[in-house]
Amino acid sequence: MKILFVCENYLPNLGGAEVLFKNLAERYVKKGHQVTVLTHHISGTKKKETINGVKIARVSSFGSRYIFTFSSILAAIYLARKNDIIQTTSFNGAPPAWLAAKLTKKPVVITVHEVWNGKWQEITGFSWIKSKIHEILEAALYFLSYDNYICVSNATKLDLLKLSIPNPKITVIYNGLDYDFWDKTKVAKSNLRQEFGLGKKFVFFSWGRPGPTKGFEYLIKGFKDISEKFPQAVLLLMLGKIKTYEPMRLKLLNLIDKLNLQAKVRVINPVSDEKLREFLIMVNCAIIPSTSEGFGYTTVEASTLGTPVIVSNAGSIPEVVFGKHLIFENKNHIDLADKAVKAIQNQFFLSENKIFPWDTTVEKYLSIYQSFMKRNT
Repeated sequence: MKILFVCENYLPNLGGAEVLFKNLAERYVKKGHQVTVLTHHISGTKKKETINGVKIARVSSFGSRYIFTFSSILAAIYLARKNDIIQTTSFNGAPPAWLAAKLTKKPVVITVHEVWNGKWQEITGFSWIKSKIHEILEAALYFLSYDNYICVSNATKLDLLKLSIPNPKITVIYNGLDYDFWDKTKVAKSNLRQEFGLGKKFVFFSWGRPGPTKGFEYLIKGFKDISEKFPQAVLLLMLGKIKTYEPMRLKLLNLIDKLNLQAKVRVINPVSDEKLREFLIMVNCAIIPSTSEGFGYTTVEASTLGTPVIVSNAGSIPEVVFGKHLIFENKNHIDLADKAVKAIQNQFFLSENKIFPWDTTVEKYLSIYQSFMKRNT
């Protein structure tokens, strides 16, 4: 099978969507399929190259994934003619993928990570008019009528159904996890407690890019109450340093100062995934305060390593969390603090392990593709 991916971001970007498509593309190649990825050109990358057997074609878009929606149309049509099926995702790669599919009469499948319709202002803090514009554009995107809508969680499916997308066209396929990498037994013993002078303190940990949906402001507000009740509690907050999110990072740092939490909340620089595993095993409890999640990689990674977690009830998080955990009400920093007190007292809820193997994810995607191949023969 010849498969064309049309997505605004690919390597070297590596967010949740990129992790999914990197794994799908490279695992398809290992199974003998031909894969081409059409994405937007990033400064310092080659316009054409092959990575782990996957052919990459990058289109000049003036460094903007938004412009990619228009600059990729001709390339998408050209490549669609050479492939059997088109795989895309929300947002900016979807319109050119859909148009190319219609003009070349090829099946097109879209992966939907999150649906923000009706929630744009709440999640992003955009003005009312800017939020309405984004909601109209998002709804229009899904109304284009793809052959199949793959949702990464049941929570995402429920949101998509609210837009009147036909249920038979929607399939839920969870993202996969690399269990060989997130294996606790393969993580080197860490001296991080000594390195950070933590001693026997109760250490909470949270990490990620300071984007609008990560909820770190609620965590910081909640930690004011936590530190007053338990002075020995410490929060290690690992914030990404992506330029796009620098204003939010500064707001979080200012909030820490305003609440006089400098001695209790230690902001640390991001580390490699290898080192991140050491942090997750060292700490007493991880906190994931996200206000919206399509799949929730951070939750699954921490749970898989056996780290006790406190998570919000946003999106798919309750759907994928397992092991020792507590769930607080989304955006409620008082409830978050209450759950943190229970964590210190070791009053966790315990649930059975959940697994999300890549092999299962890949086979389910390929099964959908093959169903369209049979229809066209």
